[in-house]
Amino acid sequence: MPMPTRTWLFPEYLVSQKLSAEDYPFYALIMAAMRKADTTNQAKLKRAWPEVWKELYARYHAPGGALTETELAYIRKQRGCD
Repeated sequence: MPMPTRTWLFPEYLVSQKLSAEDYPFYALIMAAMRKADTTNQAKLKRAWPEVWKELYARYHAPGGALTETELAYIRKQRGCD
């Protein structure tokens, strides 16, 4: 395999090792990438995972990210609002 020529990606590679070691759920990482992406990369991610984008968009615009009363009750309990 040829050596990569984009050495500027090395710091990102090191961060990816740390993220992988934390064992975050895959779709959580995809959602995080969607949040942080520039316009071009966000469009690519939306095309690759349209259902994940719909979920992220809906939760972003919902109170506390909750889409159901059960989820909202859980969030209120976590925040000590019960």
